[in-house]
Amino acid sequence: MKSVIHVNRHNIAANKKDGGNRPVFTVKDYLMNRKGNSVTVDGEVEFIYDSENPLKCGAVAWAQTKAEVIVKP
Repeated sequence: MKSVIHVNRHNIAANKKDGGNRPVFTVKDYLMNRKGNSVTVDGEVEFIYDSENPLKCGAVAWAQTKAEVIVKP
């Protein structure tokens, strides 16, 4: 199963502004979205930057893998 890993820059900025602890990573696959502040990939991962073909959410840089992904709060 392919998983796509996003970094939420808006949460990073908000955390910096108010000292919050919003999750900054989102791992998406066909089953669900998981959010957390720590992501471990047990295998190969590819980092992609493609401004000509962004993801549906608008992301132009992301990581993707077919390996197991562990997300921690």
